[in-house]
Amino acid sequence: MTNKLNSIELTKSEEDYLKAIFQLMLDSDNEKVGNNKLADYLNISPASVNNMVKKLKLKKLLKSERYAKLQLTDSGRDIAVGLIRKHRLWETFLSKYLNFTWDEVHDVAEQLEHVKSPKLINELDRFMDFPKKDPHGEVIPDAEGNYRTFEKVTLASLDSGTICKLISVNDGSVEFLRYVSEIGLALSSEIKVIEKRSFDNSVKIEFNDSIETVSQKFADNVFVEILSN
Repeated sequence: MTNKLNSIELTKSEEDYLKAIFQLMLDSDNEKVGNNKLADYLNISPASVNNMVKKLKLKKLLKSERYAKLQLTDSGRDIAVGLIRKHRLWETFLSKYLNFTWDEVHDVAEQLEHVKSPKLINELDRFMDFPKKDPHGEVIPDAEGNYRTFEKVTLASLDSGTICKLISVNDGSVEFLRYVSEIGLALSSEIKVIEKRSFDNSVKIEFNDSIETVSQKFADNVFVEILSN
């Protein structure tokens, strides 16, 4: 990250917007995000989004045309990636060294990601020997802002009989992460899809000698590596 980016004065709310836009870009595999979709994601009114968009455009972190979708500038993207880097490093530190569970780290990391000191974050990275993934299996961007993404395969997309390994989960909901833990799943758990039910798109799975039926929402937020099908 450049010193120029570090000199841009941003509020916590402005940073949250940039990170949210970037996350929606990743989730949709699209460089542009609609205002209403952003409002839904942040659970706020479209009018509030419009006001923030004006501020971020003035700071040259966001661009859009009238009635068009939002797009991050290069500077906006760099700041968003930097926030994700800090968030995931803090999650890793809290999990590995302070005995936080993976359903506890997200909310605390949301607060810590707004720390401004580049030296602190780089030393945190060095202290942990430059971890590549956070406790939820998500890739941690490096100090230069390089961010390797990979195609995600959801549990919901698999056919009956497929055997897979859990490699990451959506870390946006504490309730979801807690439920994953409660049923006994963890990163690298081997899962077999026993049955997919067309009535409600629920999925019957087997893992660790246990059988569970999970909802489509659950299966959409669990990402796997296929071992055999």
